Amino acid sequence: MAELGAYRCIECNREASELYRDYQRGVLRISICIQGKLCIFCLLCEAYLRWLQLQDSSQNTDPDDLIRYAKEWDFYRMFGIASLEQTSFIVGIFIALWQMRPEMLKKKSDFILLLKALLLSSYGKLLLIPAVIWEHDYAPLCLMLIKVFVLTSNSQAIRVTLNLNQMLPWLAIFIGLVLENGTVCLFQKMGWNV
Repeated sequence: MAELGAYRCIECNREASELYRDYQRGVLRISICIQGKLCIFCLLCEAYLRWLQLQDSSQNTDPDDLIRYAKEWDFYRMFGIASLEQTSFIVGIFIALWQMRPEMLKKKSDFILLLKALLLSSYGKLLLIPAVIWEHDYAPLCLMLIKVFVLTSNSQAIRVTLNLNQMLPWLAIFIGLVLENGTVCLFQKMGWNV
């Protein structure tokens, strides 16, 4: 196994060790710098899907600048909503895991490791792009299957990162979904088109 400093990240040039599993501690160590970029790209994909589903975004093809800017702000709004929903989902998972097993998340590094694992396990949201491009009658089914795939990946990330059984990660994901859906209901009560 490589020691810290044996490798350098190709993106930020910081010292890093390769991806390996520490079998003595049962912890998966992730030393790559793509989590933030992947998260932003996944949120952009989700915002684009929501933006296309808006009633007003595809009805008028007038190239007027005012209409273009309004559509652009709709996209930014969808990105903000997707970001807040993702944040509430992850916060719900952290709260649930901290309540169920506080000894697992004692240090800041444990939180950071779990956050990185959750962000990396959300890579399935990239499948939203082909689902939108190849729009067909089965699009709602495809979107549901993508959601199930992402949630399953999140469950595995929690299970491997914290070395838990299979039930606790699913319970944490359920609580994260409840908090995320609560955020959606709050936005709808505020009159936002989600």
